[in-house]
Amino acid sequence: MSELVLLLLRIGFLVLLWFFVFGVVYSLRADLFGVRVRKMPAGEAAAAPPASPAPTPAREPSNGRAPTHLIITSGPKAGLEVPLGSADSLSIGRSSESGLVIRDDYTSSHHARLSKRGDIWTIQDLDSTNGTYLDGRRLGDKPLQVAIGTPIKVGATTFELRS
Repeated sequence: MSELVLLLLRIGFLVLLWFFVFGVVYSLRADLFGVRVRKMPAGEAAAAPPASPAPTPAREPSNGRAPTHLIITSGPKAGLEVPLGSADSLSIGRSSESGLVIRDDYTSSHHARLSKRGDIWTIQDLDSTNGTYLDGRRLGDKPLQVAIGTPIKVGATTFELRS
């Protein structure tokens, strides 16, 4: 082969190698520091819950009471009870910045967000890789209302809102 061809092959190999190195560094940075969470537009936060069909009724009668805590029903932290208190939202994910940290291979750094809108709690998937499931159905990008006792699945963990 000519010297020009060998030089071009060497340069091409080096460029490919640098793309690989930058890809590994980007992936490590995302795992170590997390990714930015999408902010909801101000108008969307004050809007009424979406008019999509509601999931099946709650398994526990609410008696008009608002949920006061979240209970993990299955997964590595089964039995853990998280008080909701006066919080308006609770982030869920693998990141240490999350309000509910779930460390498993199927949970994204910033996986989902529980938000309180008036007396109604909603859940929204934050573009997670493996999705968030409400009563067995995968969520889209719109927030859905969560009834008391309805199972929510994030990764290998299932939890419910309870009063």
